[in-house]
Amino acid sequence: MRIILPLFLVFFLCQYSNAQKNNCNEPIENPSLITKDFQSFWNYYNTYIQLSSDFVGLNSNSSVLKKEEFLRLLLSGKYLPLRLKCKRPIYYKLLKVNSWSSNDIPDQIKNMANMEYGNFLREGKPFKKFSYTDLNGNIYNTYNTKGKIIVLKFWFINCQKCVEEMPSLNMLVKKYENRKDILFISLAFDENKKLKEFLKKKMFKYAVIGNQEDYILKNLGLQIFPTHMIISKMGNVTKVVNSYSELEIALKKEISK
Repeated sequence: MRIILPLFLVFFLCQYSNAQKNNCNEPIENPSLITKDFQSFWNYYNTYIQLSSDFVGLNSNSSVLKKEEFLRLLLSGKYLPLRLKCKRPIYYKLLKVNSWSSNDIPDQIKNMANMEYGNFLREGKPFKKFSYTDLNGNIYNTYNTKGKIIVLKFWFINCQKCVEEMPSLNMLVKKYENRKDILFISLAFDENKKLKEFLKKKMFKYAVIGNQEDYILKNLGLQIFPTHMIISKMGNVTKVVNSYSELEIALKKEISK
């Protein structure tokens, strides 16, 4: 008798088998050291955890979870994401914590999980029809950008992190300057006049569209800045992240498709 397993179940079984084969049950750091105080946790988190990555999530019994379910459990503030020693793929395992040394730790985990959960829910959906005119009068819309990868940045002048990452983003634009199928476009809260003055002092190689505060907050529903989105050649949102380092990885993956 032939037994046909659902593809999703086969994937889970394969991932579980790989985890066992690669001895991926050992955490990269001792949980008691990670949670001894907030600074220890924060150092660990920034070094080893990137929830936007294509990780394999495990529950406390080492069973594979869908990413959405993994993030929802993190939102409860009851779990610590443990990075396991496997290099590839990346494995995160949920460790239930009954008592935290500082309430700042679960609060921060919930904040980071909430941000990534919101980003995750946007992915895979068509990007809304748009028409933008940049500071130089160039028009970008749903129709004349079809068949191109669009890299969007959402920002405003008084956002320190938004400005700090600009040199790195300029390098990214330079890296792909010969790719005519990739567009780098930014939407800012600020008025065009203020943006033009700002850009006299700060180089930014993205196309810049001003006066977008209402559109960004109300139409797109974004609340965290900077935010970066990658739109596929088919017009779908393939990745939403909040830092240059995450964007660089995501764009490389999108281009390789």
